[in-house]
Amino acid sequence: MIVLLADSDKKFVNEILESWSITEIPVTAVTNTADMISAAASGEVSVAFLSADFLWAAELDTVSYLMDHNPDVEIFVLCEQKNQSVAEASLSRGASKYLMKPVAVANLENTVRKALQKRSNKKSYQLMENQVLEELFGNTPEMQKILKTIYKIAPTTSTVLITGESGTGKEFASNIIHRLSKRVNEPFLAVNCGAIPENIIESELFGSRKGAFTGAVNKKGLFEEAEGGTLFLDEVAELSQAVQVKLLRFLQNREIRRVGENENRTLDVRIIAATNRNVVEEVKNGTFREDLYYRLNTFHIEMPPLRERRSVISSLIKHFIIKHQNETGKTIRRISSSAQIALKSYDYPGNIRELENIIEHAMVMAENDEITLEDLPEALHPSYIVPENRYLLSSPATQKSEPESEDLSLAELERRHIIKMFEKHKNLSLTAEKLGISRTTLWRKLEEYKVEFGH
Repeated sequence: MIVLLADSDKKFVNEILESWSITEIPVTAVTNTADMISAAASGEVSVAFLSADFLWAAELDTVSYLMDHNPDVEIFVLCEQKNQSVAEASLSRGASKYLMKPVAVANLENTVRKALQKRSNKKSYQLMENQVLEELFGNTPEMQKILKTIYKIAPTTSTVLITGESGTGKEFASNIIHRLSKRVNEPFLAVNCGAIPENIIESELFGSRKGAFTGAVNKKGLFEEAEGGTLFLDEVAELSQAVQVKLLRFLQNREIRRVGENENRTLDVRIIAATNRNVVEEVKNGTFREDLYYRLNTFHIEMPPLRERRSVISSLIKHFIIKHQNETGKTIRRISSSAQIALKSYDYPGNIRELENIIEHAMVMAENDEITLEDLPEALHPSYIVPENRYLLSSPATQKSEPESEDLSLAELERRHIIKMFEKHKNLSLTAEKLGISRTTLWRKLEEYKVEFGH
């Protein structure tokens, strides 16, 4: 574990080496390209301070080279005013920050201590978090691909556009990207762009100067509040054309201007945007700027609806029970069989957000430490969620009126659930897989229920 200092200014390098006080972490100082590449290739670099002159050494992207050979490295660029733009550009490739010269050794040491503490914290919970993430995202190929993408893009500062139906977990995904990034100890701010009135959204995002408009005061906007961290812009397609222009300017120049001011402010903020709209159609219709779309869409994640990843429902239920146990004052230890069937059968038009609301509702309604069918909202009761049994043979027995949901036995709930799943998939093998039973067991039960099906 070493700290790499690469700078062609030998006087500056010697001053740092003479004053360095963190004895347990040695500094490897280099003043030329060849030595810098050799040190980077060692695989032992934990923190690197690179002069801006070394960012493209011998036509080599040294930031990418360092990260390839030292996956957990924190890279800080040392620059002067003349090469600040080069340093800023390195942030999108994985550098953490840039520091303006002159810089004191105490500042470098403090930066190293923070970086190493963050690295230690990250390692300590990463294994646990990865396991939890995989449970919450699901084990379908599509969700595993999304999770793999998140792991890859999290350490960078690239913008990300997340799309999908309302409630599919877009903010959750953006929060995970932030927590797995090098900005984990900096702010994560989320704002719903569609929830703020159009006449104040600009000042909320970019700040204002006193007197700029009626009631205006000197204040920071959310961009400044998120300095060093991540700003999540939910429902970004709701922004007006005027605000879209200011957002585009920030993405191009990393600068914002408070409402009523002429001064530009340079900020280091990562943008993650989300929308439930079809942005391509919005661009075609002229309601969303094409240039802004391409700036936001450096990486695109499409979150599938919950009905397409049912395997994750059980893990999400456990997660939400733990999340809401303090505020509801309930400790839930069991979910009845009939309630489990109902929860796994429902299509969740409101997706993950609706599932969370359902679990919170059930916890409040539960009489003890068990959630029962009666504790769930009526929309999940069998009389609401089970369609007409079109697959049943028409006979006097099957034409009898069904008992009320509160009078159903567990066997009847199972019968309805199996028929519903078979009606949905219309395939023995697929239905058996979804139900978690063998094809033979399913065949036997459908025979018992007198359901017509192909052998």
